[in-house]
Amino acid sequence: MDFVTVAGLVLGVGALMASVVLEGGHISSLFSIPAFVTVFGGTAGATAIGFTLAELKTIPQLLGIAFKEKKYDATNLIVILVGFAEKARREGLLALEENLSEIEDPFLKKGMQLVIDGTDAELVRSIMETELTFIQERHHKGVAIFEAAGGFGPTMGIIGTVMGLVHVLGNLSEAETLGPSIATAFIATLYGVGSANVFFLPIASKLKNRSSQQVLLHEVTLEGILSVQAGDNPRIVEEKLLAFLAPKARGTVKEQNNSD
Repeated sequence: MDFVTVAGLVLGVGALMASVVLEGGHISSLFSIPAFVTVFGGTAGATAIGFTLAELKTIPQLLGIAFKEKKYDATNLIVILVGFAEKARREGLLALEENLSEIEDPFLKKGMQLVIDGTDAELVRSIMETELTFIQERHHKGVAIFEAAGGFGPTMGIIGTVMGLVHVLGNLSEAETLGPSIATAFIATLYGVGSANVFFLPIASKLKNRSSQQVLLHEVTLEGILSVQAGDNPRIVEEKLLAFLAPKARGTVKEQNNSD
């Protein structure tokens, strides 16, 4: 579980509830079934219109990506690729075939298989770049679902509030319930704006962050694979790939390669 994502969500919701208590209100005043149905039902329906069933079925998986802790270790990847470069120069590209079973990353495994099979370098680049393009496209669709929900949520909240006010104005004869009824009507706006800014849009941002990290790893992988295929000196391979990292992270790679 990603502690930062969970902590951020708890902090956001907790702060909203705490503000109600600090103002002398009651948490129970924030709950309204009609507002909940209007906002979340309307948001779900409006969002569903813009996407296919197959894309909507990925929502549980996308939430898992957002809430599950995953380490994107570019430093370890560079060490692996430099190791491949050293072995390829000593024993040839075919010798790397015995390492394929140890590779867990499908992108790296596919690229290395192409290289070992003797595929032309330009074709390897074309195939892997196409793969990367469609990976980014899939990520974009996932982010777009939550961004769409974040856009529709506040609007559905306003619609719910207007519906509630219409009901209130239709019963002005009951003056003693006028205040509570108006307050209840505005709960829908709270649900819409709150869900968008505490859940939907932050989840979209988290998915964007995950995507950018994964794409960076794949870019490092592609450059490394092509360098291994070209027979570049392992030190040159290392310097090429270190350019993708922040200066502070480069020392770790050098230490691990030197220790090997």
